[in-house]
Amino acid sequence: MTLHQTPHLTPVPAPGPTPLLSIEDLVVQYRRPGAEPTRAVAGVSLEVRAGEVVGLVGESGCGKSTLARAVCGLTPAKEGTIAFDGTPVTPLRVRRRDPELTRVQMVFQDPYGSLNPRRRVGTQIADGIRTAAGRGEGPDGATPEDFLTRVGLSAGDAGRYPQEFSGGQRQRIAIARALAARPRLLVGDEPISALDASAQSQVATLMRSLAVESGAGLLFISHDLSVVRLIADRIAVMYLGRIVETGPTAEVWANPRHPYTRALLAAIPQPDGAGRLPAELPGDVPDPAAPPSGCRFHPRCPLAFDGCDREDPHLIAGVACRLYTAA
Repeated sequence: MTLHQTPHLTPVPAPGPTPLLSIEDLVVQYRRPGAEPTRAVAGVSLEVRAGEVVGLVGESGCGKSTLARAVCGLTPAKEGTIAFDGTPVTPLRVRRRDPELTRVQMVFQDPYGSLNPRRRVGTQIADGIRTAAGRGEGPDGATPEDFLTRVGLSAGDAGRYPQEFSGGQRQRIAIARALAARPRLLVGDEPISALDASAQSQVATLMRSLAVESGAGLLFISHDLSVVRLIADRIAVMYLGRIVETGPTAEVWANPRHPYTRALLAAIPQPDGAGRLPAELPGDVPDPAAPPSGCRFHPRCPLAFDGCDREDPHLIAGVACRLYTAA
């Protein structure tokens, strides 16, 4: 399967009536010696429901990974709230955590660094099983071998070490470890970016199918819109710490409204060799430590007009752009 084909995917059940993950006006900032704090996430609101796959996309440096770490309690929030199934997400402590929050599991970007090279993979997956048992869910006889076969590996792989596997296989092991904890929310932080092209769509569709089968929500973070189109029910486009457009994937794909979303879609590589950032979209994402005034995208926007450098548009009806709100 190529990234441009529409796959046969497991149907998604109707999303739950209330959000599984609720993010409201989230601000995450980093302090640098001798400098003003940098707001990597600058007022983001986002929801994920059970049985729903939400894709979060944007160029490198826009704050996607910081948002993922905050959702999992790995990075503290400066302002705003994050709630998982009604439970506030607080920074992860060294020794103790609310057992309910172990239902949020993350698959990290680097399959070479997220697994312990000194422990057999079966032992690491068993950690997830014990996590679920600690919440009173089990034992039900599930074994590490069961989870390895669910992700397309062999039961005999449980006795091997991570360095004996390819990058794509290691990421499957990381997914198996996360599933063993019986999550209700999976967060994939660029989980395919370190993989070769042949493994990317396989791992992405695997994450979707396993999440849907278990009724979990999936927040899938990537800069690759082609892959997100394959698996996401809804998409959120992030630029310089803000969500600039969101909506059902098919609708955003067919009718992108924000100029940045249009540029991202135009840049997707095509079989005929087309696909690159338009010439009228110069430069890179600005330094989040010194964002532009007004609309953060206006210095690169081919459609900017008077007032875009002064007014910072809010997300209204799924888009944050003065093209749709200016009188």
